[in-house]
Amino acid sequence: MSRELSQQARAIGERIQTNFRDCIRIDTRSLAVFRIFLGALVLADLVLRSRNFAFFYSGEGVVPQELAVEMTAENAFSLYYYASSPTQIAALMVIQALFALQLIVGYKTRLATILSFLFVISLDHHNPLVLSYADTLFRLLFFWAIFLPLGERWSVDAVHADREPRPSFAGIMAFFAMGQMVYMYFLNWYHKSQESLWTSGEATPLIMGLDDMTFLLAEYVREFPTLLEYGGLLWYYMLMLSPLLIILIGRQRYPLILLFVGGHAMFAVTVRIGAFPYVALAGLVLFFQPQLWRDAELAARRLGIDPAAYTEWTADLERIAARVPRVRIDEPQITTAKAHLYNVGVGVIVLSLIIVTLFAYLPAGNAVNEAVSPDEQIEDRAVALNIDQPEWSVFAPTPRTSDNYFVFAAETTDGEYVDVYNDDREVTRERPYDELQQQYSTYRERFYMNSVRRGGLHDRNDAPSHLAAHYCETWQSDNGAELEQLTVHRIVESITMDTISDPDERDSRSGIIYEYHCHGEEPETIPLPRE
Repeated sequence: MSRELSQQARAIGERIQTNFRDCIRIDTRSLAVFRIFLGALVLADLVLRSRNFAFFYSGEGVVPQELAVEMTAENAFSLYYYASSPTQIAALMVIQALFALQLIVGYKTRLATILSFLFVISLDHHNPLVLSYADTLFRLLFFWAIFLPLGERWSVDAVHADREPRPSFAGIMAFFAMGQMVYMYFLNWYHKSQESLWTSGEATPLIMGLDDMTFLLAEYVREFPTLLEYGGLLWYYMLMLSPLLIILIGRQRYPLILLFVGGHAMFAVTVRIGAFPYVALAGLVLFFQPQLWRDAELAARRLGIDPAAYTEWTADLERIAARVPRVRIDEPQITTAKAHLYNVGVGVIVLSLIIVTLFAYLPAGNAVNEAVSPDEQIEDRAVALNIDQPEWSVFAPTPRTSDNYFVFAAETTDGEYVDVYNDDREVTRERPYDELQQQYSTYRERFYMNSVRRGGLHDRNDAPSHLAAHYCETWQSDNGAELEQLTVHRIVESITMDTISDPDERDSRSGIIYEYHCHGEEPETIPLPRE
């Protein structure tokens, strides 16, 4: 009897293990696409950041190194901290781009992934004032990518391996990488579930009324608030059901994956939130299982596209890859050591997650003296590498329902008053642009101005003083006049369901964020004209 029970238990255990592996199985072609996606996003990010290089990254603009260090963790890591000139900083960005290219082609893939990850967190620590949830998700996906076989297919490493690539990967790190996306979605749903604007569907049309962060198709879709309400409710329940992205297998996943891909694609053409839609799309690639690739090949044949037609093209690429030097140590001890190092790394991560869960969320954590705080020690290491998990409260629990724009009312040495932030227009409380997002030259400037706002209103940082000092040092009129002092105002417009597309009917209020005198004297408030 006991033997039969033991056999049944073993059979159940094997079935659970098999089902779990099927749930977390990632096709190695999907991992190759994910790898290329990560490298391309690094390159795109560097190109986009270079537009504001002197202003944000040179160390001589509005974010000097002492301000960046002040706003990051005490033990934060950044290669850029060792650069002391704009030329050195630019050189590090070029090196980062080269490692991203190495990652894209899959040459020494794990090394390229580790180095790219270190450069990504370094650049984020170099200027923490311009970051968003997109950067957080990107760092975390990059971290999990270190432990995935990204070079198994479509890479120089695959050609050098001289063996058939594994068709799929179903290790525990696949679960963590996929779980990162599900954790983000589900936790965001939990926050949204606390607010009636989300459960009623009103949140989405109100968000589409934010002129300071919507663009492209937003001005058209906001004309259909009822459809937006249904779309918002659909997104809300998609987030709630996001664990099904892992639980469902094969074709059963298709509808949910398609919905999430469509949702992020919609964000990309309506909401100016930087790279978030594209980073999320990269993460969704991890849920592409072998069945999807088989179905894609079948669909291609039915459309008259023969995959064999690309054989010659891929053969040429393989010949090029074969010419790349094989820098490899074939000593058995080295190979064994690398495998052990990988296993140790995985073990440390699993143990860390168990400890954090035990001490942070379960009553058992109270049994240990607070001075020990192993979970806090782990958290400190995560913060140093910028891979600590945030609350994922994107637009939650309460979505922002007010537009913002800034007026930098400045007095010049010849007694004139100008708005130095908005093309030196006259000081007025009127909108600088109909589309308020045009106030920011790049999307990162909006995140930066949020940091300035928090610094001025809540004294969280010194960003306002550095920005004001920058204007005092660099601004000059055509007749040679300079700035004497300035007052930073923020105008807030409240958005209701009736004023989503009618900003003229919105109630507005203004407030002072910061005052600064260019010569160190006590500044005088420069008021805004009355309406």
